[in-house]
Order: sequence, then C-alpha cells, then structure tokens
Amino acid sequence: MLHLASRSPRRAELLARLGLEFGLLDLDVPEQQGATEAASDYVRRVAREKAGAGLLEVVAVPGAVVLGSDTEVILDGRVFGKPADAIDAAAMLRALSGRTHEVLTAVSLVSAGREAQAASLTNVTVEPLSDADIQRYLDSGDWQGKAGAYAIQGRFEAHVERLDGSYSGVMGLPLRETAGLLRAFGLLP
Repeated sequence: MLHLASRSPRRAELLARLGLEFGLLDLDVPEQQGATEAASDYVRRVAREKAGAGLLEVVAVPGAVVLGSDTEVILDGRVFGKPADAIDAAAMLRALSGRTHEVLTAVSLVSAGREAQAASLTNVTVEPLSDADIQRYLDSGDWQGKAGAYAIQGRFEAHVERLDGSYSGVMGLPLRETAGLLRAFGLLP
C-alpha cells in the first residue's frame, strides 16, 4: 500500500491525479538547512527523511511504500522556506519581485528494501510587484505555510510572468517524476 508522508493538501490532490489509492501520514519532520549544506542537497535530504520517517510509521504493513517530498524556493543560492510571519513573507516577495528564481522539488519513494529519488527544477519569473500588490497578497493569507511565501495555484499565479519546468513541481509534487518512481516500484503500469 502506498502512503503519502505529507500534511500538504496540495500534494495529496496531485498524487490523487495519478489514480492511486493511498494513505496519509501526518508527520513532523524538522526542515532545517545545515550551515554548509547546498540547497539541492537540503531539499533531497528532507524528502528522504520524510519518506523514511513515514516508513517507520507503517513498517508493520506488508508491502508498504512511502512517498516523501520537499519543495523549496531558491534565489541566488538561498533557500526561501516557509515565512515565519507576514513581515518575513513581505521580504521574500520583495526579493522575488521582477526576478527569476528556482523551485526545486525532490520526491523520495521508500519501502522495506528499496529507495529511489527524483527531482524537478523549475525556473519561475515573477513580474515586478508593487507594495500594494504585496500587501493585497499578504491580506489574502495565501502565503501562510508556503515555501517562498507564495502558492502558484492561487492568487499569486497572476504575478507569474514565466514558468520553465513543472507546474505540479512548483505546487509540491512533480507528477512526471513521481509517476516514473511509482512505475519503477510497480505501483503504476
């Protein structure tokens, strides 16, 4: 049985698009980048740790497979995680304004005897944002709990000038890469 190690309703929605039944695991896995850890290593590690923590929860389930994923916004090598508050969110949005940044999503799939990982890198260009644009977005609340202080599938999409890569990856689960892993594990035809 497949299990999704995530609290994200977006990831669950995306995984459901692949037509599989799965269970949800509500885990609390620390997301703290090491002082010298490269952004790509950090994202891959967190995805692997989520999947591993999930596997520990369902180890007694025969044939259990756990999917863990992590998504981060990266600008100039700096990881923009989830903002602590509206002030932090505003600072992130100002930094992203008029710039192209990367969104890296790593997906890990683990079972009792196997592990595989894939990643998706997408370049997102945000139009220049006025202070009023930023304030309206903050007032919407859509920034809360979102890497880089935005959700592409919400109101912020109107500010995205260009996207090169995986839209579902920016949402939190790149479907092409995820489907490839699920096929390798025999969970998709």
